[in-house]
Amino acid sequence: MNGIFDISSVIFLVLAVVVFFRLRSVLGRRTGNERPPFDPYSQSEIPKTNAGEDNVITLPGHAPEHEDAASNTEAAAEERVKAGAPAGSELSAALVAIANSDASFNVEEFLAGATAAYEAIVTAYAEGERGTLKQLLSREVYDGFVPAIGERESRGEVMEFKFVGIDKAEIKEAALKGGTEQVTVRFQSKLISTTYDDSGNVIDGDPVHVSDVTDIWTFVRDISSRDPNWKLVATESVE
Repeated sequence: MNGIFDISSVIFLVLAVVVFFRLRSVLGRRTGNERPPFDPYSQSEIPKTNAGEDNVITLPGHAPEHEDAASNTEAAAEERVKAGAPAGSELSAALVAIANSDASFNVEEFLAGATAAYEAIVTAYAEGERGTLKQLLSREVYDGFVPAIGERESRGEVMEFKFVGIDKAEIKEAALKGGTEQVTVRFQSKLISTTYDDSGNVIDGDPVHVSDVTDIWTFVRDISSRDPNWKLVATESVE
């Protein structure tokens, strides 16, 4: 009985050792296709979201953080700003300086974003949308816009506004001051603007007349900021 027990124990032990080594040879083998261990602090593991879902107008789109620094050469910077000013001009040199410091800066994208922001800001002012204005204006400009909206509302006045179109948007000035990029844009637009009193009478503008309007706006952005949005810091209307 003891002999049989001893032989059975040896057989089971041998089988266990064989099974163990076979499992180890399969489970322990690396094929080169394994996923790396999950790192909860790695940005690459964070799901990407749609930037448009937050209803923020980006001015302009910010370059991906992983963009190759080598792509931001002097030649690349000049290529990104050539649509904004003649090569060799003072304005071109200022834009190249900005593009050299900010790999996301591209004149065509900037102007597209500035045009969208221009329409959004003017419309928000007419409709009294303070939330939109707060996102796109500097503190000083916001503090100037909001009291005017409040005064209009306190008198019971209503402003109706319609964009017919923007004829032209061009960069007039640019500068890199420390870590802040600054760009001034001249907008030429067509719009219809009418203000009614609390009785519905027209007190300013014309509901059918299309006006030609020229505005000069200055936008700034802190290059070190993770916020891709530019802020409106100064406005000027040209008669």
